[in-house]
Amino acid sequence: MSIFKGAGVAIATPFKANGEVDYDEFGKLIDFQIENSTDAIIVCGTTGESATMTEEEHMEVVKFCIDKVNKRVPVVAGAGSNCTETAVKLSKAAQADGADGILSVTPYYNKATQGGLIAHFTAVAKAIDIPVILYNVPGRTGTNIQPETAVKLCKEVDNIVGIKDATGNMAQTSKMMHLAEGCLDLYSGEDGLIVPLMSIGGVGVISVLSNIAPKQTHDICAKCLEGDFAQAAKLQLDAIPLVNALFSEVNPIPVKAALGMMGYKSSNLRLPLTEMLPENKEKLRSEMQKYGIL
Repeated sequence: MSIFKGAGVAIATPFKANGEVDYDEFGKLIDFQIENSTDAIIVCGTTGESATMTEEEHMEVVKFCIDKVNKRVPVVAGAGSNCTETAVKLSKAAQADGADGILSVTPYYNKATQGGLIAHFTAVAKAIDIPVILYNVPGRTGTNIQPETAVKLCKEVDNIVGIKDATGNMAQTSKMMHLAEGCLDLYSGEDGLIVPLMSIGGVGVISVLSNIAPKQTHDICAKCLEGDFAQAAKLQLDAIPLVNALFSEVNPIPVKAALGMMGYKSSNLRLPLTEMLPENKEKLRSEMQKYGIL
């Protein structure tokens, strides 16, 4: 049973000018998502700038999100770390606070072997009872979960149920889905590849685009789940120029700028992320206007 099917938003974390988490604004973003058909909220992921949070902040943000959502949609808590002990701690806290599942990123910087990845993810999963979605994003972590590794974990560890695939490597992902034989829930980690990944058995996306276009991203996934891949492809292709603008600089710089343009007090970033270049921001604004968001 999937934690969710459809479009889950990798939600941004609003910060005040002094760097503190802006919980009032965060609550508004959560309500905006739920009012516009988002299928799940993924909190404290890459887009949520979890890498710049202390462990205490991380756990506070997750708890706030779970309480604010109040079971209206599933909440998946980012709970990964390059330290297995820390990942276990964050995962236990997320479970205690009522998360529906966790998203566990490949340990970064350490560059674990495939055996090390199996040991790491197994330790995290066995410390909790809620489902685990692996997060494979080699461009950020320097380590790639190989298809055989992902499938082994899903087949041998009961509560490892799926993977967020942000490899951009369709051949690798297709091989993984062939080996999985249905044991693995696949979520696209690339907004530009939602339909291709769902066409080979994916159940949805964990999305940056959903921050500013939740209904549209939901609709792309809904059409795929209905089997209407022709209409899904049209919706996907219509969104590509905006997706490209959202990744013209490192995520979440552009999406937070976009939220600011929409009137949310969400554009403040924590160093080492810095404000979007003016020329890229104007291109983003233009694509948002063409897409009908502004």
